[in-house]
Amino acid sequence: MSALWTATEAAQATGGQARGDWQVAGVSIDTRTIRPGDLFVALKAARDGHDFVAQALASGAGAALVSHVPEGVGDDAPLLIVPDVLAALEALGTAARARTGAKVVAVTGSVGKTTTKEMLRTALSALGRTHAAEASYNNHWGVPLTLARMPADTEFAVIEIGMNHPGEIAPLSRLARPHVGVITTVAAVHLEAFESVAGIAHEKAAIFDGLEPGGIAVINADLDTTPILRAKAEEMGARVIGVGETGQARLDEVTLGDTATVVSAELSGTPILFKLDAPGRHLAQNALMVLAVVDALGYDVTRAMLALGAWQPVDGRGRRERIVLNETDDQAVELIDDAFNASPTSMAASLEVLAAATPEGRGRRIAVLGDMLELGPTGPDLHAGLASLPAMDRIDLVCTSGPLMAHLDAALPADRRGPHTQTAEEMARLLPGLLTPGDIVLVKSSKGSKLSLAVDGLRKLGQAARQSKEDPR
Repeated sequence: MSALWTATEAAQATGGQARGDWQVAGVSIDTRTIRPGDLFVALKAARDGHDFVAQALASGAGAALVSHVPEGVGDDAPLLIVPDVLAALEALGTAARARTGAKVVAVTGSVGKTTTKEMLRTALSALGRTHAAEASYNNHWGVPLTLARMPADTEFAVIEIGMNHPGEIAPLSRLARPHVGVITTVAAVHLEAFESVAGIAHEKAAIFDGLEPGGIAVINADLDTTPILRAKAEEMGARVIGVGETGQARLDEVTLGDTATVVSAELSGTPILFKLDAPGRHLAQNALMVLAVVDALGYDVTRAMLALGAWQPVDGRGRRERIVLNETDDQAVELIDDAFNASPTSMAASLEVLAAATPEGRGRRIAVLGDMLELGPTGPDLHAGLASLPAMDRIDLVCTSGPLMAHLDAALPADRRGPHTQTAEEMARLLPGLLTPGDIVLVKSSKGSKLSLAVDGLRKLGQAARQSKEDPR
């Protein structure tokens, strides 16, 4: 086992008391996914992690980070005892960041930060040993956890930083100390906590507070709030690179196909042409931001472009899959799973992808949309406004779920209006009966709207078809 942390190193980093001479290969906060040799961090969240320390050690954890010896854990157990577990996790993250020579890239944005983070992981992995945040670990515990997991010999690190309220981004950026800060976009998200989109822009721009001296700011060049982002970056002494239709990294032409995106752009005065194996104008923008990062750091853009050609969206963020309904005659529907996050901006992007897709045979383009959350008092109008998006003209049926989506349902023309349900559970039960072979189905909502239940239902439909073929009884 290669040691990520020894007992001595972890004690020195946190100021804690180590019991036993242990070493760990990873860091975990969840007994459901813990691996042998991990350091289990007993955070207090919805439940107190101390209640699971005995289980973690029984599952093979190499040690546990705790504020006291939990009930059922022996005095000889491998522990690191600290006054405050979260503060100790932050200290581990600080020490991990200090001991590495990695180039660190921090990513934030109202939309697209996880996708851009995963694109950066893919591109930078072609250039060296790369460490990146898992899932959407981007908050007050996700950022220090990502840093604490970073091996000392990492060459590139990608840190995702998110927020729900003012004042959250700056301390996380100072913890990460990035060489490059990326802001994908600023949009009407989290309006419950901010008075305006300009307020969101100021909070996003706080990612530049933690930039290393001589740092680089990669920003969206096409926003009304771009001047706010640029002013903050310049205040922090950063070199600013705008990306977009008007930026130094300029998108010239984006061609959407059923399964791919071809991008013509200019980077540092040089024309480039690259292909993504997934459709989406927004993906082209994200990918060009990634290439701008690689170029600004002085690495091989061509190798990064080739690596991006193999990138695929993750579950819940635009991943496409074929759901076979009847294997005998290969009848199927195509699912676009985008049920993890939603805002007016990302809804428009996903609906454009659906509109550009070509159904098989007599299939239809069907949008199944759930509530966009945290939009404050503007929520009803923003939902209704989706009806006027240009992409809606090419969508055959719009099914809606949730109290906010009722406003879109009411704004749709009758010939495009599908069923509306109050809950995601109702839509999950109803959706399979609406589909016919050849349909392309987009499922899009905020995670809290739980429309992923409809995605799960469609996947089970495909599994049932396979099992039926294997066992005709």
